[in-house]
Amino acid sequence: MSAYPKNHRPHARNGLTAAAVLAIGCLACHPAAAQDPLPAIPMQIGSHALTAELADTPDRLREGLMHRTKLAKDAGMLFMLGAANYYCFWMKNTLIPLSIAFIDETETIVSIQEMQAGSLDLHCTEKPATAALEMNQGWFEKSGIRKGDRVQGIPATPVLQDHN
Repeated sequence: MSAYPKNHRPHARNGLTAAAVLAIGCLACHPAAAQDPLPAIPMQIGSHALTAELADTPDRLREGLMHRTKLAKDAGMLFMLGAANYYCFWMKNTLIPLSIAFIDETETIVSIQEMQAGSLDLHCTEKPATAALEMNQGWFEKSGIRKGDRVQGIPATPVLQDHN
């Protein structure tokens, strides 16, 4: 765990506890059972239109874009994370490289990070977020989208909770 300063607990970064990383933030940790197709929603960032599949249930949040071999040019996945908090993602079982934009409650991008296929490295938001948008790696940079840009089309639907 050399990536963390000595005075931090393993898996604790920016105030994250091991439980937050493993239970809340590690959203693509466990394969979910086969699911119905995800609803797709139109979104816009500046002048760039995109379509995002909506991950808004615990199973969909865990599955994410795992096991997929491609993602259309202007398509991605929007993760509805719930209450504003620090969240982390990793790329376990994810076969395509992705970029992730963490989005706060004002629908503003607070962080954009590049993620490598299959990596177990944690990618955590730098500020509290309520949503995350994954796109093909480099999509945000190629589109001229940066931290501070506003995202349109995020639904107000809260994350559905597991009752298990």
